Amino acid sequence: MTRPSSARIAYLDCFSGVSGDMLLGALLHAGLDRQLLSCELDKLHLDDLQFSVEEKCVNAISGIKVTISSNRRQELRTLPAILHLLQTSALEPAIKDRAADVFQALACAEAKVHNVPIDTVHFHEVGALDTIVDIVGTIIGLHHLGISRLFCSFLPTGHGFVQCAHGLLPLPAPAVCELLQGIPTYGVDLQQELITPTGAALIARLVDGFGPLPPMAPTATGYGAGSHVLTNGQPNLLRIIIGRGIDPSEQQLVEVMETNLDDWSPEGFPYLSELLFDQGALDVTIAPIHMKKGRPGFALQVISPPACAEQLKDTILSETTAIGLRFRKESRRTLPREQVAVPTRWGEVPAKKVQTPAGMIIYPEYEECRKIAVRHKIPLQQVYNEIRSDRATKK
Repeated sequence: MTRPSSARIAYLDCFSGVSGDMLLGALLHAGLDRQLLSCELDKLHLDDLQFSVEEKCVNAISGIKVTISSNRRQELRTLPAILHLLQTSALEPAIKDRAADVFQALACAEAKVHNVPIDTVHFHEVGALDTIVDIVGTIIGLHHLGISRLFCSFLPTGHGFVQCAHGLLPLPAPAVCELLQGIPTYGVDLQQELITPTGAALIARLVDGFGPLPPMAPTATGYGAGSHVLTNGQPNLLRIIIGRGIDPSEQQLVEVMETNLDDWSPEGFPYLSELLFDQGALDVTIAPIHMKKGRPGFALQVISPPACAEQLKDTILSETTAIGLRFRKESRRTLPREQVAVPTRWGEVPAKKVQTPAGMIIYPEYEECRKIAVRHKIPLQQVYNEIRSDRATKK
């Protein structure tokens, strides 16, 4: 049986793309308190801010539509002006820092596209009031909902052109293409904008992993409504699923990645293995093989939760000489287990208690058993036997 962890995670199901107002609306629909959000946004001291939230039904699915407006003409703020706005606000430091990071990414993308210095960029996507509220509000929402990790589906991109302050631009917008470098996307046959620069910046800087829904026990779902109707009839909504993460070691659907290496130094394997485990790998193995032309090589295999697979693939391709990978989804079965402390004559020893079809078995932790064997100058097997004995496990 899998057990939820204490960590609260969220998954963005971007079946119709993503924008800043859709993401903020989804957080509100999933439980973010409107009054709390309003009070937090007041800390920015934007006197001309008009913020409205309305329930909207799209294809018989209820969601939240956020609308930001102003009672006067918008300023064309630069990045330094926005960073100053954040730093002089009364927002919590963690919120300020994450928001500044998103604005920095957005400004870098626009500066590169238009070939101007980043500090001189004047453009709607950064300076507009709605973008400031969308970015800061989204980070406020994630912070106050206690979401520690954010995951996201692959992102759909439309085609055609969009009208903006610079005239007609191709879709995906040039800034979006810059921001989504390295992020999994796929094209759809819609001549409409599905991913805005603000949405792309939020995804690029806040998301921890991409792929299918990660292992979790959902506790809330919310829908954020977009501003236009999609021509193919699908709902223009973004869905967020919030819940408690489930220990990925217990997940029953995994992704297996493999590659063969004949020109890679195996001395890098311990470092690679440690890196992959830190990024969520469930198992990492390497085996000697004979490859074409009789050359010795190695078969590398990595088993991963689906939500961590993309980052692990990038790591393998960056840290080895592999120029390609094989990967597949597989089902697996794991036995119920729990961490226990087994009392022995040497003190308590950490171990796994595993329930097998034939009964319960204790698996002591090797490193602790090794320390006991070295300290007391006794055979390692003797330590294992005593810990596994009925006398020890019944205490």
